[in-house]
Amino acid sequence: MPRFEPDPELDYRAHPEAYQYSSDERGVFNVHPYKEELLPLWRFRDEEVAKESIEAIQGQFERYARGEDFVGMDMARKYLQMGFTRAMRYAKYPGGRKYEEDGSKREPQTWADPVKRAVAVSFRQALEVLREDPRYVQALERHRAAR
Repeated sequence: MPRFEPDPELDYRAHPEAYQYSSDERGVFNVHPYKEELLPLWRFRDEEVAKESIEAIQGQFERYARGEDFVGMDMARKYLQMGFTRAMRYAKYPGGRKYEEDGSKREPQTWADPVKRAVAVSFRQALEVLREDPRYVQALERHRAAR
């Protein structure tokens, strides 16, 4: 199956049938109007900021779930997942840089940034709760069946 590349010109709220689920973070910056709703909420500078971000994204998830908007629910999942992966990158690599200037991969460190590790753990916990939410699980099953 070819890799799904979201059309940045398409309104996925109006055309949810065009959305293709992927378990990764693909589409977070191209699936509109969800990018405009979720990106401003996504922050991971420290634990306090991350907690506020997680709560705001969870609030959006609740709105999407009430409206039975699978694409929105899944995009909220992707932003939580991206919070985890980006914070973990900073936790393992000083300055969040995974590659050297010459393009070679840097060796990860054991918790180069303990604050970012704590942030990553918070995002991961929120992500696990969302993934197990029965409304999300059922919406994902319906979306897959419709494709």
